[in-house]
Amino acid sequence: MDIRTDEVAAGIYRVSVFLPQAQGGAGFMFNHFLMVGDEPMLFHCGLRKMFPLVSEAVGRIIPIKKLRWLGFGHFEADECGSMNEWLAASPHAEVMHGAVGCRVSIGDMADRPPRVLADGEVVDLGGKRVRYIDTPHVPHGWDAGVVFEETTATLLCGDLFTRLGGGPPVTENDIVGPAMEAEDFFELTSLGPTTAPNIRKLTEVRPATLALMHGSSFQGDTVGALGALADRFEARLQAAMTR
Repeated sequence: MDIRTDEVAAGIYRVSVFLPQAQGGAGFMFNHFLMVGDEPMLFHCGLRKMFPLVSEAVGRIIPIKKLRWLGFGHFEADECGSMNEWLAASPHAEVMHGAVGCRVSIGDMADRPPRVLADGEVVDLGGKRVRYIDTPHVPHGWDAGVVFEETTATLLCGDLFTRLGGGPPVTENDIVGPAMEAEDFFELTSLGPTTAPNIRKLTEVRPATLALMHGSSFQGDTVGALGALADRFEARLQAAMTR
């Protein structure tokens, strides 16, 4: 595993683990985002077996015991497999997530009760402000949601725009084409009538940076990229319905 840490927006650090041998040798990236404030937050806890590696990298930025909040897009091993390891290492940390995720999974699986967030609720981290946005079934999972960090206009968009292979910490290159190639490989998205609208509503926050879990963070025409991704999934849904 290759690991590196980069500041992708002011006070937002991406701890990236790249597995070059994954997915038949194409390689695959696992990204974890630390938002530094009075109450630091880690978005994407990561796989349980990666905890020693990721926690060591986070510990170079802040003492682990100072972590206050943990978050992730939906309940899945690469998003929250090490959730309880982080809770054990950070005595004041709490998981925060939407109502569905807390009700169906996190409330039982987490070693401490989670903070339940309403759609659109903002949490002040002290120097950073995160807004939780429900995106059910986008890209998959009834409990799915994303986080928008308001002070840097960074959208931590989880599995949206997932791609194969490696890449730089931040890119201005096309992220829609590689995402659709990964979609052909994984078939990871739950296509339905709400898929495209749930992606399009994210354009309303007008992000400056898209922080991807599996790929380079993107800075450029973010609104255009989200719209194009929604269009591509809408076209796929229409094609499937006419077969």
